[in-house]
Amino acid sequence: MSEGEKRGLFGRLFGAKPAPATPAEPTELPAAVEATPEAPIADVVVDVPTEVVETTPEPAESTPAPLEIVEAVPVDLAPAAPAKQGWWQKLKSGLGRTSTALTSGIGAIFTKRRLDDETLEELEDILIQADLGLATAMRITETLRKDRFDKEISDVEVRAVLASEIEKALAPVAKPLEIEGTSKPHVVLVVGVNGSGKTTTIGKLSMKLAREGRRVTLAAGDTFRAAAIEQLKIWGARTGATVIAREPGADAAGLAFDALVAAKENGSDVVVIDTAGRLQNRAELMAELEKIVRVIKKHDATAPHDVILTLDATTGQNAVNQVEIFGKVAGVTGLVMTKLDGTARGGILVAVAEKFGLPVHFIGVGEGVEDLEPFDAADFARAIAGLER
Repeated sequence: MSEGEKRGLFGRLFGAKPAPATPAEPTELPAAVEATPEAPIADVVVDVPTEVVETTPEPAESTPAPLEIVEAVPVDLAPAAPAKQGWWQKLKSGLGRTSTALTSGIGAIFTKRRLDDETLEELEDILIQADLGLATAMRITETLRKDRFDKEISDVEVRAVLASEIEKALAPVAKPLEIEGTSKPHVVLVVGVNGSGKTTTIGKLSMKLAREGRRVTLAAGDTFRAAAIEQLKIWGARTGATVIAREPGADAAGLAFDALVAAKENGSDVVVIDTAGRLQNRAELMAELEKIVRVIKKHDATAPHDVILTLDATTGQNAVNQVEIFGKVAGVTGLVMTKLDGTARGGILVAVAEKFGLPVHFIGVGEGVEDLEPFDAADFARAIAGLER
């Protein structure tokens, strides 16, 4: 260090001008900060309550949302116009994609040839790809092996065997939804994954029940979606049903209980409860469904009398997993298969029937109110095999 630098250093430390910088200043800095804490701390104290005040509607949210009861009004329940095509034609059209996939594959391998092991293996692959399930596919091929092996066989004959075996699998589960008079109201809980058609199915079911002369109350239990609540109100107006609702985000289990109380007071024969769509692999959402079932049982220990699972045919093999999980959580008692008109995988209904044996109450092949019909095993089997009645 040069002499000038030394003088400058000592001058700064011991010179006549101590104010600019002294060695004590760095150590006194914390004391200086502590000496004037009022301003910054005061700012923090003032800001925090301001933010809390802005977010304090929390207690208000914990209070029950106002119950909305949309009273039933008389409506004309007759169809707006004669159907342009009967149910059989709708069913054939709706299953057209599944039927085409099956019949074209069968036609490609059965061209007046002898039935051998290779042909049967090809047929089994086609049946499995149509989601008919391994058990059904093997049963069909074994029937052909036993009766027609090493003989010539046409694709029409194969499709006849296909229809016969599918009908055998489905006939035991083709059961209508029975509303018993022993419980009033009869409680129907509708469950399923997102987009499976629960709310639309409820609307169509409400129309059918109303046409049977039953008084219906609908519970808008899909409180996650404002659109679902409004949709159910529209269906209530169309079908002459009372609708019980709360604002979006309300407790679904509490709403279900209120709907049961209201249904008993207004003398309803049936109360149908909608629920939010939930993926079967989301444990917290399935736990909420369990809570709804528990709350319903507090009102009526025998309820829900029916737990209907809506299955979207377009989900294919995932439907098997849905039946298994929803069955464990909610005690599914019956099925409605929807959107058969939107897929080539309509055979999944056969696989589900074979595995679980649950009643199939209805199938849907469109969006219209008339596009939900009681399930008929023979009609379904012939339509999927591309045969006429």
